[in-house]
Amino acid sequence: MTGIEIILYLIGGLIMLFIGAEGLIRGSSNLAIKIGITPLVVGLTVVAFGTSTPELVVSLKAALLGNSSISLGNVVGSNIANIALILGVAALIRPLDVHAKVIMREIPIMIGISILLLLLLIDGELGFFDGLVFVIGLVVYLVVNVLIARKEKNPEIDSEFSEGLKSKLGIPVSIVLMIAGLGLLILGANLFVQSAVAIAKIFNVSDAIIGLTIVAIGTSLPELITSIVAAYKKEADIAIGNVVGSNIFNILGILGITALIIPISSVGISYVDLGVMLFTAIILFPLSRTGFSISRFEGALLLAGYGGYIYYLIP
Repeated sequence: MTGIEIILYLIGGLIMLFIGAEGLIRGSSNLAIKIGITPLVVGLTVVAFGTSTPELVVSLKAALLGNSSISLGNVVGSNIANIALILGVAALIRPLDVHAKVIMREIPIMIGISILLLLLLIDGELGFFDGLVFVIGLVVYLVVNVLIARKEKNPEIDSEFSEGLKSKLGIPVSIVLMIAGLGLLILGANLFVQSAVAIAKIFNVSDAIIGLTIVAIGTSLPELITSIVAAYKKEADIAIGNVVGSNIFNILGILGITALIIPISSVGISYVDLGVMLFTAIILFPLSRTGFSISRFEGALLLAGYGGYIYYLIP
């Protein structure tokens, strides 16, 4: 591919990924609400996981093409970007004050899962058994989370999620949106992975670095848009719930499903990268124990830290 073709593929793939994710999220969240699932549960599961679908299809496509380092780099880089970049930007727009207890409970889970990933990568690979552990963990997490969210009644939080997830579409339209969104995600992933691999070859950098940077940031766009809009609308619970839920799904769902299909190599992913991912997850823990609020200053610090990490990655 020529340089212009690579750029067009990259941009076209990103656009398809974004539109596809948006269609899938709108369709699935509307369908879930129509069949009686509460907005809080939808926000913490369907929306949070829906924004991770670009990472899922891109990681699967990369692994099937023999570029599994992109798959792992995509997840690790996305988890770092979700907290340091996305919450940093959201907090600059408006300080984030979170009230949902279920979100605060998810943060230790996110940290624990991140530690589990580090442990399973000691042998340098995520195999079938590792993937099975992650997928089982995801199922358990979903079931428990839904049961807890249904039991806990908080009018203020329910109202916030209801406002952010207004159901205006009928069931047939929702289903069409879901199918169309999934199709665009698959097409977009093909273009995006091809261009990412081409960029790696041109600049002679590893697949892992491409996964940690270009691919991670590109596939995190749905989370970025969702969190920015939520922050602007004073819906901090949605902004942070989206990020934490997505980080959990990135490890349990994306790496789990991908590893079940094909082994994922950690070649090119250093313990520095994994350590930064764990550190950004841990940063949220003290906040969750002290009234959970991210100020504009703290948002700026998160962004500065992310900028420093990207600078470290550049050869």
